[in-house]
Amino acid sequence: MRNIGSGNVQLDVTGNRADVILNRPQKKNAMNQSLLWDLRAALEEVEADDDVRVMTLLGKGDIFSAGMDLEMMKKRGEEDAPDLEMSLDDITHFIDDMDTPSVAGIKGAAIAGSFELVLPVDFRVIDADAKYGVVEVKLGLFPSGGTTQRLPRLIGLSKAKEFVLTGEYIDPAEAEDCGLVHEVVDDPADVDDAARDWADQIAKNAPLGLKYSRQLLNNAFDMPLEQGLEFEDQLGDRLVLTDDYDEGFEARIEGREPEFKGK
Repeated sequence: MRNIGSGNVQLDVTGNRADVILNRPQKKNAMNQSLLWDLRAALEEVEADDDVRVMTLLGKGDIFSAGMDLEMMKKRGEEDAPDLEMSLDDITHFIDDMDTPSVAGIKGAAIAGSFELVLPVDFRVIDADAKYGVVEVKLGLFPSGGTTQRLPRLIGLSKAKEFVLTGEYIDPAEAEDCGLVHEVVDDPADVDDAARDWADQIAKNAPLGLKYSRQLLNNAFDMPLEQGLEFEDQLGDRLVLTDDYDEGFEARIEGREPEFKGK
């Protein structure tokens, strides 16, 4: 494991999995400019590493993240406040566009900005008592880090309105029921390992199959059906010409585990 940039994020690559870890536990991993810059650098490094097939997004200590740094956010309301050089939008858009599938381990809390941070992540694991939700309407704001657009696509408009407009914490069990999270873990100490288990299971699969599937699924609601099916056919035709396609079927015929190379 090593520090990225100023050390507010750590990166640990194990086999085909990269663990990206928010590392500001003394501030409950609240996201300030330094952390956001380090996070962007870590994500870029993960995406550029051909050996990494899946990423986890975790938090050091007992809390995934308490959201955006309150002092930084308070200064945004001042007339002479400088623009944020690195914004949460920059991070979430980057995660949206990554080829690398991702799993978030949410222990303790993921509220406001940190709730928004994990929305573009593919899978979310949470502890049963975590404080989870968008509370911005209680702070004179609204969730402007992508929630108003991503959340309805994930769980439907009616439920998204309930979560956003009440500003109340979301019970993790309810979040699982509506498909917002994928696993609820009783013990917060087990959340990171559960997220890694999800990631390791995904990493066994063919890298190009994962990449193309993620691209198609992420664009499914942004194009007409016929256009999406055409895009699917194009990527399918490209995939059958790869070594991994041959390896997958040969391994199944021979009764062994495939050894995918991502080419």
